[in-house]
Amino acid sequence: MWRHIASNALSLFVVILVVAAGIVAWGRAQYTEPGPLAEAICLRVPAGGTMSRVADDLAEQGAISSPAIFRMGADYSDKTRDLKAGSFLVPEGASMSEIVDLVTRGGASTCGTEIVFRIRVADALVDVRELDPATDKFVDIAEFTPGEGGEEGDVVPETYLEKRRASDTRYRVVLAEGVTSWQVIEALKQADFLEDVPEEVPAEGSLAPDSYEVQAGGSAEALIARMQSAQAARLDEAWQNRADGLPYETKEEALIMASIVEKETGLPEERRQVASVFVNRLRAGMRLQTDPTVIYGVTNGQGVLGRGLRQSELARETPYNTYVISGLPPTPIANPGLLAIEAALNPDETEYLFFVADGTGGHAFAETLAEHNENVARWRAIEAERANQ
Repeated sequence: MWRHIASNALSLFVVILVVAAGIVAWGRAQYTEPGPLAEAICLRVPAGGTMSRVADDLAEQGAISSPAIFRMGADYSDKTRDLKAGSFLVPEGASMSEIVDLVTRGGASTCGTEIVFRIRVADALVDVRELDPATDKFVDIAEFTPGEGGEEGDVVPETYLEKRRASDTRYRVVLAEGVTSWQVIEALKQADFLEDVPEEVPAEGSLAPDSYEVQAGGSAEALIARMQSAQAARLDEAWQNRADGLPYETKEEALIMASIVEKETGLPEERRQVASVFVNRLRAGMRLQTDPTVIYGVTNGQGVLGRGLRQSELARETPYNTYVISGLPPTPIANPGLLAIEAALNPDETEYLFFVADGTGGHAFAETLAEHNENVARWRAIEAERANQ
């Protein structure tokens, strides 16, 4: 009898072990196999959040089939204590294991809200935008111009203030090509999420136009240093790969040329042609005769002129008036982008000596003065027609 009981107990124990092993295998499969999420989502983990709350949130959004298995898997892999605050893009069909890795790996948030501070030639603009997980594209939810409102104060959307208070909001400063260093410093004074804005204006041309991710409460001075380091690296590389026989002897002269090219055209495909005109003029001993340098001599890079040049300004001798002086002006006239730097150091091989606007946003180029005069006449006719409309 006792043997029979013992045999039955052993059989039951084996069955229990088999069932338990099956449950473990099933749970492991549930944890590692693709999940039920049909469309990507943005998962927000607040500061002080727990893995249990994350599991419940994921289940509510249809990203996991079992909060219990999610929690047990995180515990088993010893990652529960590694949960990070932030906003995380959970892709379609992500497994529980992959999601646990996402929320414990650390690093910058991969979705959610981003505040973009754009420093443009004429002004600055703040964009508040959110990533749409379904399309993996940002959608603007608010925007405003800092400094608007005068004595009554800035006109700041409540959405911006709300997102500024959120701990997982990301920040980015975008510097456009052709902005002067003075404009950069003045704009950064309006960026309320940065500190330590330097009073001294960096050397003209020394800042690399680009997109820079920053931290709330970060140092604007450190950001300026990053911009300068990036521009120096770009210039060094382009100088090493420069064409032979260029009419400037130093990297600084190449940077001056790049800044002129940057201000003369906004079309990427034109930059090397524009550079070729100025290079050909320097080689021929001709004056550059470019309006942007004259404007810089009038404004000193402090803001936009906002009107046409006067004849007196075109005739007055200043270090930047290339209608009067020969060669390059003494400094860059803006912060050129990478394409303008590369154009200055590898211009097209042309015989062009002139160019003028063609009415399409681009320019008409000419090798001779007679051809150029024809292009100018066409441009003036276009201007007259537009004025009469």
